[in-house]
Amino acid sequence: MTEEERVAEVLEAEAQWARAHLEGDEEALARMMHRDYALISTEGRLVGRDEALSSYRSGGRHWDLAKSDQHTVKLYGETAVVIGRWRARGVNKGAPFDYSARYASVWVKESGAWRIVSDQSTEITG
Repeated sequence: MTEEERVAEVLEAEAQWARAHLEGDEEALARMMHRDYALISTEGRLVGRDEALSSYRSGGRHWDLAKSDQHTVKLYGETAVVIGRWRARGVNKGAPFDYSARYASVWVKESGAWRIVSDQSTEITG
């Protein structure tokens, strides 16, 4: 497989990740998350896989927009680092949100599928 094809696979995984957020599809998110998944929150808190998934179970989150673009993908063997822009809009626990963020995510290819290991984002202000 060429590097271009592998990058396309990673970008497809990113698109599926965004789609799963938009649809509130906890099962799809769980499939895409590596067992060691860790999110670094905007407050600098470390959020593990189980806690991240549980935030979808309350039913208090609704997404009107969830997408990423402006991607840069770097491959390191079976690991990919993606830098991009995330756009999200919706309601979480009754509070509306609408933001853009720059993010970095790390994906690994395991058993033929790309799984997200970690991600961190910083809100774009101004």
